[in-house]
Amino acid sequence: MKYQKLFSSSDGESHWTDVDVLLEERIFAPPAKAIEISEPEPVKQLVFLRLRAGWNEPIHPTPVAQKLICLQGTVRVTASDGEFRDIGPGDVWHMEDKHGRGHHTVVTSKEDFLSVIVQYK
Repeated sequence: MKYQKLFSSSDGESHWTDVDVLLEERIFAPPAKAIEISEPEPVKQLVFLRLRAGWNEPIHPTPVAQKLICLQGTVRVTASDGEFRDIGPGDVWHMEDKHGRGHHTVVTSKEDFLSVIVQYK
């Protein structure tokens, strides 16, 4: 399992990287059997997001560190270094480009883009 991380380097450029999620077998919900699960991450809040089909935003940094989980539709997200990723259903995108130029997002699907965003402190 992995997610796509967008971060800012010290020069203010945003870049993509893939992050592998470490899963370990342990008891999570006794008396259920052990399952493979990651370490918990403390979060601040959760929001739902809809971007209408055709939506296109100017380049900007993320306001807070957050993970987006795509439920429906697709977006193309371009880092300031020019690399882009297409985010679609089931993809997880971790945004940490809180300073610098940021990223550009455009809805590429004919349908609205629906997601859940988990925000960190």
